Amino acid sequence: MPHSQIRTARCAALVGPYLSGKTTLLESLLSATGTIARKGSVRDGNAVGDTAPEAKARKMSTEVNAASFEYLGERWSILDCPGSVELACESWNALMAADLAVVVAEAAPEKAVLLAPLFKMLDDHRIPHLLFINKIDTLGEQRVRDVVTAYQAVSARKLVLRAVPIREKGVVTGLVDLVSERAYRFNPHKPANLVALPESLRDHEAEARQALLESVADFDDGLLETLLEDVAPDSGEVYDTMVRELADDLIVPVLFGSAENDNGVRRLLKALRHEGPEVTVTAARADIPPDAAVAVQVIKTQTGSHAGKLSLARVWRGTVTDGMALGGERVSGIFRLFGHEQTKLPQASAGDLVALGRLDRAATGDRLTEKANLGRPAGWPERPAPVHGLALHAENRNDEVKLSAAMQKLMEEDPALTLDAAPDTGELVLWGQGDIHLRIAMDRLRSKFNVAVKGRAPQVPYQETIRRATTHHARHKRQTGGHGQFADIQVEIRPLPRGEGIRFEDAVVGGAIPRQYIPAVEAGIREAAARGPLGFPVVDFAVTLTGGQFHAVDSSDMAFKTVARQAMADALPACEPVLLEPILTVTVAVPAEFTPKVQRLVTGRRGQLLGFDARPGWAGWDEVKALLPQAEMQDLIVELRSLSLGVGTYTWEFERLQEVAGKAADRAVEIRREVLAAQ
Repeated sequence: MPHSQIRTARCAALVGPYLSGKTTLLESLLSATGTIARKGSVRDGNAVGDTAPEAKARKMSTEVNAASFEYLGERWSILDCPGSVELACESWNALMAADLAVVVAEAAPEKAVLLAPLFKMLDDHRIPHLLFINKIDTLGEQRVRDVVTAYQAVSARKLVLRAVPIREKGVVTGLVDLVSERAYRFNPHKPANLVALPESLRDHEAEARQALLESVADFDDGLLETLLEDVAPDSGEVYDTMVRELADDLIVPVLFGSAENDNGVRRLLKALRHEGPEVTVTAARADIPPDAAVAVQVIKTQTGSHAGKLSLARVWRGTVTDGMALGGERVSGIFRLFGHEQTKLPQASAGDLVALGRLDRAATGDRLTEKANLGRPAGWPERPAPVHGLALHAENRNDEVKLSAAMQKLMEEDPALTLDAAPDTGELVLWGQGDIHLRIAMDRLRSKFNVAVKGRAPQVPYQETIRRATTHHARHKRQTGGHGQFADIQVEIRPLPRGEGIRFEDAVVGGAIPRQYIPAVEAGIREAAARGPLGFPVVDFAVTLTGGQFHAVDSSDMAFKTVARQAMADALPACEPVLLEPILTVTVAVPAEFTPKVQRLVTGRRGQLLGFDARPGWAGWDEVKALLPQAEMQDLIVELRSLSLGVGTYTWEFERLQEVAGKAADRAVEIRREVLAAQ
């Protein structure tokens, strides 16, 4: 259908846990609407939603993918979001542009906890959503209502079952819509057949329909009054009420089916069309000024080494044309995305989801009008705190400069990535949401920007200090012909309280050392402190220069700096050097059922428990606070997710430096020697 004949354009996001079947559902939607002639599959690597090489290699979605179809005079843009918890930031940003979300979940009550963070995000941002229970053919002897009950436990909004299953010999073979009271028998890979309501289901269907009506009536006084009068409400009234309540994020309609077999997918399409909000309703969340004739919002940034920058954006208002000014820049190309395919368009209207070319200053989340870039709205999802890091280096040293530029583009694409130059170790550390997240980023550096990198665990920024004081006399004397080098100093070295740093004091009297050489002594001491006897920077000590000698001809700044370094190298081993390790305050968030496991995890990593309490705003979740050595943090997120079904997370901040001895200290010193020897 030509664009001019499309009555409206809407957008839905497919979200849900890893392996719930989102990409398969997208293929089924595209097939059901005649958009594609043949379904692809994640397994075969030919699905529209997983075209990136990183996705094909892992057989999982690694980024948001866009596709679109036309259905009964409407254009629908679909955002297929990755299910990995490590890529949640990508999904959260996409959800901000969707008219509604389709939460895809397996027919498995034991996996209900996986939906808790997603439901919380949707409710916090008042994003309308419905639940599609996928893989209904794997339900077995379990009841759909038991699955819904399990998912209700992790949803703050009321889940409203829209249909009941028709079973034959223990297998779900169809459904009865509880609003229209029509029965449908599944016809795999084809439209379902309308059939008579089975007699055996009449009582169950009536009971389930009454439960639906009562749930919907909780938010509608008119419908509630009708029910209290024991009058059967009109189906149209029920539909209208559900549409309003869905748009206001008061209820979550629940549908079910099998994307693999195309069962229940056309019922989902009808629900999207008849019950999903219009773009004008969704645009109210974007906080667009009323005087803006044209407004769009960027939800994803894509960059390439040659193709340039594309900003995936939802058009909230007006018409965007190629070449027009938007956000202070000129649009260079408008494209509709279908997986990796791009179709150039002359314009895009309200509701459309398109990629806009060459908006170099626009970032993910920015609202753009014909007058200005308004930046991100106040309610935009916060970037998650980093939980895993890898120290990067280019395999080819000549690519170091190239690596820096490529990383800037990569972080534009993925705001959950951060890059730090560690001041203590000099390493370039890439931070993200887990090992999979960072490995995907490294693969993209290679495939998109032709920069091959290697990653290793970052060095722990240990330091060292001293326990006892000492005095030391050092002399540097060298005669090489002409002017020689001469410097002589006497110093007192003593420990300072933790956190005091390095203190230099000049106590020279009588001009034993000319004033112009004193700064050189201090500089030499501070240079020597960069690597102490254990191989780490030395902190929390004071050096007092008490005396010395000089030569009128052979003394120089360089000689006094050299003798100061020599004095430190000789004296520090006698000061009982001790290793200091950074201690972090860590706050772990998990469902309460996993709290005991987290406590054991902390104590097993030399941690000190500080206590736990309910997580604010999260029903049924706890926060466990503890002090943990930074050396124990590297793979913490991996073990934490393993014991919490993938939903546990944490935040951390530096607390203090603390002395460490024994095997932990010996191992740290051994690793440091290996690192220094390799440099």
